[in-house]
Amino acid sequence: MQTSIYKSLKKQAEESIEIDDYLVVEAPIEISINSEPFTMVMRTPGSDLQLLRGLLFAEDIYKSSNPLKMISSETDRNGFTKVNISIKPSDLGKSYLNKRSLLSVSSCGICGKTELGNLKPNKKPLKSKSLLNMDKLPIMFEVMRSKQHTFELTGGSHAAVVFDKNHNFICLYEDIGRHNAVDKCIGDLIHTDRLKKGTFILVSGRVSYEIISKAFFAKISTIVAVSACSTLAVDYAKEFGICLIGFSRKGKSTIYANPSNIL
Repeated sequence: MQTSIYKSLKKQAEESIEIDDYLVVEAPIEISINSEPFTMVMRTPGSDLQLLRGLLFAEDIYKSSNPLKMISSETDRNGFTKVNISIKPSDLGKSYLNKRSLLSVSSCGICGKTELGNLKPNKKPLKSKSLLNMDKLPIMFEVMRSKQHTFELTGGSHAAVVFDKNHNFICLYEDIGRHNAVDKCIGDLIHTDRLKKGTFILVSGRVSYEIISKAFFAKISTIVAVSACSTLAVDYAKEFGICLIGFSRKGKSTIYANPSNIL
């Protein structure tokens, strides 16, 4: 349930017309781990398995290759969902001790973190899996646009799309939250055992720190955005070895970090 029809009134000049308007669905998913409340995320329902897999991976909560065990799930007609995930204590990442039992809204991937030190993973910069051919970007963005079915209906969803080292399409997900779309893509790569193939990720919105962090943990070394990039995103992209490109539209792009990753 990614879209829902709402009655609305469209007004132009002196004319008013009642229409059925498609809106992107925003609904909470309440996540418990081993029956203990963990967090609540505002997301667009659908692909919740991929979302949770990607979220827990990026948060260093669960990085095992074994499937997630969702032992209970409850969803109402509005997409409000409760999920309990069973994870062996020995498989829980150290970040679980700093769990953020706070609302994670659809536009912020770090809201609720308890310490600033949690923002900076203590790992070496990424090495590029493959160089990005800038001449391929128009085709890659066209693939992205052609698969944004929720956005086509509503104009209200974000998208993230992953390509392999040969610039071939792997997966695309949409969500009302920018970072949720990225989580869904990464979760799909983990679930289908294709994480090592993910090389380039394109996003439809702006890039803030959390997008850099998620790409870093997934070892995706190039991010291309349609929109702007924040200062923290650029600073950390430089440090983490991620090639960061913003304002990529109409044949123009702005390269903010690690241009050596470009062909």
